Amino acid sequence: MEVISWCFSLLLYFIPGYREGFLWKRGRDNGQFLSRKFILSEREGVLKYFNKHDAKDPKAVLRLEQINATFQPTKIGNPNGLQITYLKDNSTRNIFVYHEDGKEIVDWFNAIRAARFHYLQVAFPGASDADLVPKLTRNYGKEGYMEKTGPKQTEGFKKRWFTLDDRRLMYFKDPLDAFARGEVFIGSKENSYSVLDGLPPSTQGNHWQYGITIVTPDRKFLFACETESERRIWMEAFQKVIDRAMLPQEYAVEAHFKHKP
Repeated sequence: MEVISWCFSLLLYFIPGYREGFLWKRGRDNGQFLSRKFILSEREGVLKYFNKHDAKDPKAVLRLEQINATFQPTKIGNPNGLQITYLKDNSTRNIFVYHEDGKEIVDWFNAIRAARFHYLQVAFPGASDADLVPKLTRNYGKEGYMEKTGPKQTEGFKKRWFTLDDRRLMYFKDPLDAFARGEVFIGSKENSYSVLDGLPPSTQGNHWQYGITIVTPDRKFLFACETESERRIWMEAFQKVIDRAMLPQEYAVEAHFKHKP
């Protein structure tokens, strides 16, 4: 919590615009952390990184409007670990980075927040600073392991790592995977979304006994937790999302999920 408080205070003094430096980035396929050059350009509205220090073209370009950043020391296995996410083809992409110097990674975190703040000021000119600050970066509603089954609900349950990011419930084979194996949109109760304690009576194949059923307008999603306390925490997180009315832009996200192949 001390680091988070420090970040908020530093944000007030950060001079936005441009930042360039090197971070250790986890490779998508081999899992190795290698030094990569990162450039944050508020003028271009992007964060980009390069696979080679002298490369002219970036490996990836992240739009400021789609970026989120959150400290993840435990998941990454480094006290200065930072997880950066963005949307690629409307699916979430994870980038895991760290720096040996704690102040350096905090400065990068605040640089991203400051750049997003100025982007949001332009995108929402009538909004107050108090309305914009909560939108700069966000922590996840909940993360952890659950078991899941497939859409036919006849397949065996598989253990997966889940991340609840606002209305997106993503699942991964490994917590450090770059891409989710799948995503579930969680809407509001006014739009026929709900979360139920337990699994349908005919359910088979789950090793963990503490079930959760998420009901959407199109289908039911079945999950199982290892302990009762984990189920309770997950259900509280889901219910908090479902109780919140959907914003106009979230209907477009919901429509995309419905038309996924």
